[in-house]
Amino acid sequence: MADAPRHLHLGLFLQGAGHHVAGWRHPDAQSGSENFALLQQVARTAERGKFDMVFLADGLSTTTDAHPSMVVRLEPLTLLSALALSTSRIGLVATASTTYGEPFHTARVFASLDHISGGRAGWNVVTTSYARSAANFGRAHPSHAERYAIAGEYVDVVKGLWDSFETGAVVADKASGVYVDPERVHVLEHEGAYFSVKGPLNSSRSPQGQPVIIQAGSSDPGQELAARTADVVFTAQTDVSEARTFYRGLKDRLARHGRRPESLAIMPGLFPVIGRTPQEAREKLDLLQSWTDPTSAYPLLNERLGADVSGYPLDGPLPDLPDSDQIKSRARLLIELARRDTLTIRDLLNRVGAARGHWMVVGTPVDVADAVEAWFKAGAADGFNVMPPYFPGGLDDFVDHVVPILQERNLFRTDYEGSTLRAHLGLAAPENRYTAARTPAPTSAAS
Repeated sequence: MADAPRHLHLGLFLQGAGHHVAGWRHPDAQSGSENFALLQQVARTAERGKFDMVFLADGLSTTTDAHPSMVVRLEPLTLLSALALSTSRIGLVATASTTYGEPFHTARVFASLDHISGGRAGWNVVTTSYARSAANFGRAHPSHAERYAIAGEYVDVVKGLWDSFETGAVVADKASGVYVDPERVHVLEHEGAYFSVKGPLNSSRSPQGQPVIIQAGSSDPGQELAARTADVVFTAQTDVSEARTFYRGLKDRLARHGRRPESLAIMPGLFPVIGRTPQEAREKLDLLQSWTDPTSAYPLLNERLGADVSGYPLDGPLPDLPDSDQIKSRARLLIELARRDTLTIRDLLNRVGAARGHWMVVGTPVDVADAVEAWFKAGAADGFNVMPPYFPGGLDDFVDHVVPILQERNLFRTDYEGSTLRAHLGLAAPENRYTAARTPAPTSAAS
């Protein structure tokens, strides 16, 4: 029997005012990361399109010149819990920091979301790149290397806490009067370099066994953390050959951790601008770009470069910059993009104001589908994190016109085959470590 065709994965990167810095100004746009009715509508549209997941980015600080989607926003776990009741199949993923958080709390909120949603929760692990967040927590911001050391231990503790209750630990036997089997509840007793956590977690085994782990760091420490712990990686590339190199390199790391290539899905960001004709799509982007002024895009560029370039000539080249200790991989990507395409600072501001360094495809639905298929078949991606320029129309264009083409080409599902995020991703539930330790190894047949 022939193997089933490999299908790509699709996530919706949900930003309430759209991904383009001026997307909220589009005549057909609604906006607001606190506009629950809009967020609910958009999540349902993504579910109608059979997307694997909705993803919410987050940060722990704000400024008045931040991206319009990020100035004010709902706390993501609260929002996803509400969206869990508005949807039935799509995965629900949110960012939570390992630098400014506690493993017990993180383990608990994502386990709770997994229970509420029936097995659709995912945690996007971030180390919090921006030093300004430290002021909200009364502490110094760790270096890049230390942030990843903290993150590695943090993820291990969270995963350990998620194993506190084995399947069947909550007996609730009325006849015997036994509510919990103490032999199936485990205390973690973690003592590490950064955390001391006793456990157990006050949450039973969640529907997925453990929520899905997503990781977005593309630096060397970020890739190593992903290779060891993640189920999905969100990344940013703008060139198919660069994306293929990243893809192969990260997949090759998995073997060192006893993992198979298919156990990790790599999903670059995709910023689609869709029109009925190539000219209409270009005019749509030009309109959005006409509303982009340097004062609104400079903060986005500066924070991703880790340096302030606002004092340099707008129509001159990007200067040589020191190594960033914030988002190292994104700074490197933007610098390489500027050098490769001979971009001025104005050009780079427009690119960052639109897609923040992610892959931009401008054209008809067929053009977008062709581009997605080319990257997928070239081994550059397992799927994409879709970043509409504005809502709801930018997502409607993709779901109504691109998804059917991908389905006709047998590149994407026509319906959900399971009810959990792990099922959408083709991942088995991880075995509880304590159950595994108690299960006898299989014996070979006698000769």
